[in-house]
Amino acid sequence: MTVLADATSEVVDDRLAARNALVLAAAQALAGANITVVVATGGITGAILAPDKALATLPVSLLTVGMWIGTLPVGMLAKRRGRRFALQIGSAFGVLGGLVSWWAILSGSFLLFLFGTLCGGFYAAAQLSYRFTATDTASPQFRAKAVAWVLAGGVFAALIGPQLIIFTKDIWPVYLFVGTFLALAACAVVNGAVLSLLKLPPPRTARHLAPGRPLGEIVRNPQFIVAAACGVASYVIMNFMMTAAPLAMVTCHHSVGEAALAVQWHVMGMYAPSFFTGALIGRFGVRTIAASGLALIAVAAATAVLGIALWNFWVALALLGVGWNFAFIGATTLVTQCHDAHERNKVQAFNDFLIFGSMAVGSFASGALLARFDWTAVNAVVFPVVAVAGLLLARATPARRPTLA
Repeated sequence: MTVLADATSEVVDDRLAARNALVLAAAQALAGANITVVVATGGITGAILAPDKALATLPVSLLTVGMWIGTLPVGMLAKRRGRRFALQIGSAFGVLGGLVSWWAILSGSFLLFLFGTLCGGFYAAAQLSYRFTATDTASPQFRAKAVAWVLAGGVFAALIGPQLIIFTKDIWPVYLFVGTFLALAACAVVNGAVLSLLKLPPPRTARHLAPGRPLGEIVRNPQFIVAAACGVASYVIMNFMMTAAPLAMVTCHHSVGEAALAVQWHVMGMYAPSFFTGALIGRFGVRTIAASGLALIAVAAATAVLGIALWNFWVALALLGVGWNFAFIGATTLVTQCHDAHERNKVQAFNDFLIFGSMAVGSFASGALLARFDWTAVNAVVFPVVAVAGLLLARATPARRPTLA
């Protein structure tokens, strides 16, 4: 049933939200392969192309930088031209990133490869707004489920990405992964077609909107601070460990195939719980599930510190994925409780700007720690970050139930 949420005539229609969530889940499966492939192969390819081995993880870091600087433009495009247009522009960057990376490997250009992964980051910035797009017409009670349904599409990304690597990495044996990035560009083309199936309300002009609170007022609210802290901690730590993990595995004498499978188990852990995370939030509360996610991330780091056997990597990365799922879906749900309908684009974009800006810093630091120290040093950083986010979450008071979508 469609209802009007408020005086600004924002539409709340859970059936439409469910339909869009399913379309976005399919898009998530295709776009998620982009992140999986770059994370799993970027450090290895970087080690081949880079003039200094300490720069090996820089391509993965540039993916994160692209995600960071792409968040605000995605929000502005969504406000002015509509969500679908913004997301399809992201897909175009996915095509560009795959083709540029393909040519960079053929030509042996590290700088060109960095540009390709940066474009892939712009694609990822659009992809990561899929979760908010699914809540645009959702009622407050359906938002957590809508977010979780979209992220559930990542289960298929966990299959598509590693299989792309396994089946295409040696198509041209002289150039490792050259076929992988060409296949990645093809996936982005298909993703753009899937996004054309979205049915979203048209962007609203300024004369239709209430003035809204200044962004500075919203982000100083303790509820937003807690939501952003959980989002930053969960995503930054996940990326921090994942940036270094494939290269660490190869350094520890595990194969490229084993590293790709480790990423597959990690991505499966990130998205498979989404089939029931929304229901868990409905039953136990968003803060309880977010706190459980942070605890699982700490357990993942502890498992990684215990040793460098194959099982240590696989179990740690799988637990890291599940912990990220609980904490990040919880954080996303908390963000939607901090803004009104006409404030959502700027608040959501700023939230992601904070997350991915922090990720960019963490990604660079991760590669440097691995190069200068070891895998244990990378994991040791996890514990204080999780502790701070957990403390903020424990001290937070429940948010008011929002009146706007």
